[in-house]
Order: sequence, then C-alpha cells, then structure tokens
Amino acid sequence: MDNKTLLAIVLSIAVIIGYQYLASQQQPPVPLKKTQETAQQAVKKEEPPKPAPLPVAVVPVPPAEEKEVRVENSLYSAVLSSSGATIKFWEMKDYRDNAGKRVVLLQKPGVVPALAIGTNTDFDLSHANFSVIGGNLKLDEHNRTGSVVFEYAKGGISVKRTYTFHAGTYRVDVIDQVTGLPHYWITVGSDFGIFDKEASYAHAGPALLQGTDLDELKVKKLKEPKTYKGDLRWIAQEDKYFCAALVPETKVEEARAWLVKDSPVIAFEGGKSVNKFHLYAGPKVQERLEKIGLQDIINYGFFAIIARPLFWILKFFYGFLGNYGWAIILLTLVVRIPFLPLVSKGQKSMKKLQELQPKMNEVKEKYKKDPQKMQKEMMELYKKHKVNPMGGCLPMVAQIPVFFALYKVLLISIELRGAPFMLWITDLSAKDPYYILPIVMGISMFVQQKMTPSGMDPKQQKLMLLMPVVFTFMFMNFASGLVLYWLVNNLLSIIQQFFINRKIASQKA
Repeated sequence: MDNKTLLAIVLSIAVIIGYQYLASQQQPPVPLKKTQETAQQAVKKEEPPKPAPLPVAVVPVPPAEEKEVRVENSLYSAVLSSSGATIKFWEMKDYRDNAGKRVVLLQKPGVVPALAIGTNTDFDLSHANFSVIGGNLKLDEHNRTGSVVFEYAKGGISVKRTYTFHAGTYRVDVIDQVTGLPHYWITVGSDFGIFDKEASYAHAGPALLQGTDLDELKVKKLKEPKTYKGDLRWIAQEDKYFCAALVPETKVEEARAWLVKDSPVIAFEGGKSVNKFHLYAGPKVQERLEKIGLQDIINYGFFAIIARPLFWILKFFYGFLGNYGWAIILLTLVVRIPFLPLVSKGQKSMKKLQELQPKMNEVKEKYKKDPQKMQKEMMELYKKHKVNPMGGCLPMVAQIPVFFALYKVLLISIELRGAPFMLWITDLSAKDPYYILPIVMGISMFVQQKMTPSGMDPKQQKLMLLMPVVFTFMFMNFASGLVLYWLVNNLLSIIQQFFINRKIASQKA
C-alpha cells in the first residue's frame, strides 16, 4: 500500500468516524422517570391551539384493578395490561446481555405505554380501564395461535382491540375497532423496542419509512412535532440490534412524532373504524423483517446497494463454515479478487515512480522558482516514462465504497452480536478486549508500508511511518470483525506486493 493510498484511507476513515461521531452526538432519548402518574394524579391538560394540537392530553379515569395477561411462545414472554389495552413487558428468550440475562425490550409501561390508543382532543385511552376476554397464552407446535380481546365502552365511545399471537414468530396481529372517537392514534410507545440507548455509532429512537425515505429521528428534531402524510410503510422504536414496529395493514392517513416529558414518541393517526396492524418486536434479523416489509429498518447507509450483497455473501459463507470469523476472512478474499489487476497495476506504477524519483528531484530543483514550468516538465517526465502519479491511489479509491459498505455490515448486523471467532475473540461485534488484533493489524500495516515503493521525499516518508500507529489506536475501539477484515486485507496486500517486487527484480536482472 503506497503513501498516497494511506492518505486516501485516512481521509476515508475520517469521513466514517466523523459522520458516525456527529450522528452519535445527537441527544439520545432522556431516561424515563421511575414514577408514573396514576389515574387520580393525572391532570387534564388544556387543548393545544389548533390547527396542530398535540395528542398527549390525559383525563382522570376511575380507578380499577389492573388485570394482566401473560403470553409466551418459544421466542419471547410478554405481559399485556387491561390499563389501556397496552403492552407492559416484553422479554426475549434467544438473546442475552453481557451479564448473561435475557434481553428485555420493555420493562415497564413508561411515559407513553406501548400500543396506547388516544385522540388529539381531551380524551386519552392509554390508562383507561378495559375489560378482558381471554386468559394467559402459551403457544407451541400444538397451540399455534391464540387471541386476547380488550373492550372499552363509555359515553358513546367504544373500542375493541384484538391481539392475535402466533407460535415461532415475533409478529403479532393487532385489530382496533373504534366508534365515537373524534380522532384516533396508536403508538409504539416511548420505550418499547429499545434495549441499548447508548449503542455506539447507531441510531436509537423513533424511525419511520415513508415511501422509500427512512427517517431516523433524534430528540433535537422533535422540539416541534413532526407530521408525515402519504405512503406510510411503518413506524418503530429501534436501537442497534432490536426494534418494535407497527406495520399498517389498512391505510393510515398520517403519522406524528413528538416529545412527551422529553421522551420521543411516534404514532399513526387518522384511523378508520377498523384498523389493522402487524406488530413486530424482536431482533433485526433480515429474513424475519422481510416477511412483514420491515427490511429497510436495517440502515446500511449510502452504500446499501453494495452492503446488502456483501451481507448475503457473508451469510452464505457462514452457512457452511459455521464461524463468522472465517466467513469474514473468506469474504475479504472474495472482495479482493476483482481488484487484483487494479491493485497490481497501481503497485507497479508506484515502483516505477520510485525509480523515477531522482529525476523528479532534479526537475523540482531546476524549476523551483517557476512552478508552472516545473509542473509542465514533470508531466513530460511522467509521459516519457509512462508513469501515472495517481496510479497508486486509484485502487484504494475504487475500494472505498466496498470498505464503507462492509463497515456498516459488520457494525450493525445482529448476526455478529456475540458471534465468537477463536481463542480470546468471543464477540466479533465488540472490540478486542486485549487489543491484540489492532496491534497485529498495525504491525502488518508497517510491514506493508516498508515493502511498498514510495515517490515521496525522505521527510514525508518518515511522517507516513506514523500512520500504522495512528491506525492502531483508531482500530482499538472498532468491532473485532472489522479489524479482522482490515488485517486480512493487509496480509493479502503484503503477499501481492512481495510477488510484484520479486517480479520487478527478476526483470532487472
């Protein structure tokens, strides 16, 4: 890898880190207060000024004993509440945190309960007392489907909500039949779907897909409520690896995102008398998300068109290797193959440029007081000896989109969460706990740099020797999977440069 190539890499990494850092600096959702207003404590809020009233008003409701319904299948355990016909607890069975405990996507109802119903007037059903039809459900291969019905009727307003749960899936079917409501909205809630609010370099909070436009919302964007109309595909609360999302089966007129006690909330509005939704609460696993049209919630960024094929190739390799570490190594080999001729040509170009360095220095010294003449003579020199001064950079520039794409794949793919490689690398999505991989990667970069011909003067060459050190420190906090990719890529470059240098030496002999 030549010095101009290293400079291109530095700029590329700087863009990645700078973008991710700025994105992560957006204010995260504020943690919820431990206390929650009861029905007697809630104070009726004044109706906001029209034409854009906020759907957050609450009125006192008669106290009643809350009834809970527990639902369980092979993937999750959930608790439903008669208070607002909402969800108050959701625990995953197949995913664990760092302490070995099950991942919980909802611990308590929060400021705005999950799947709360309300209006944009002075009526809110998020804490209303619903009657319950149906009991606890345990779904398996013998009991594939089960439903729980909640009903509310008072003052000419009636709501009937039906939850239908299925065995072996994170999908839940939700049907709301409403009459008498002046305006209807349904929300994912303020907490549901987020396990890690502080996930590095990843969005955590509300998200929405309108047509093909994905909008990942931050608290700073919601100082004023934000409204969406037309072609609404889904709304969600998400973090790096998990989400809770509502996908409408019946057409929804608009969506609204706003803040409630500094917690971001997103909801569908303007429903009909019968409103049907699919609820998904679980991991961001591509195959599962695709079944209900949620695949775009996995945001691979600008180079998604490259990232998605790379992800499927990685999955394919894992299918027969059974180890994502070896799958990354094989993927690195495959990704490098199309660039072999281009890289080889660039390395040869830099070797010629190095040999031409004495003559270039002569031209610089001769015309140092006439920059235009010096540039002209340099171009003539390049032309005479058939050397392209940019030849060393072009291969790296061509690989930058692939690096960006693979960076996103390795960063946010839940398949790598907790995936072991070998020895001390027990989680390819986390940094190397002993920093061995980054250090070895830095050494490989130093070796590669020493082997690669350079057209720079001695002072610049000494300065560039710092690059392996800089990269080592940069990669110390990167996911082990990404460091592994970069290390293997360096080793392949060293091998290729070795053969090129030997070939050039034999031709001279």
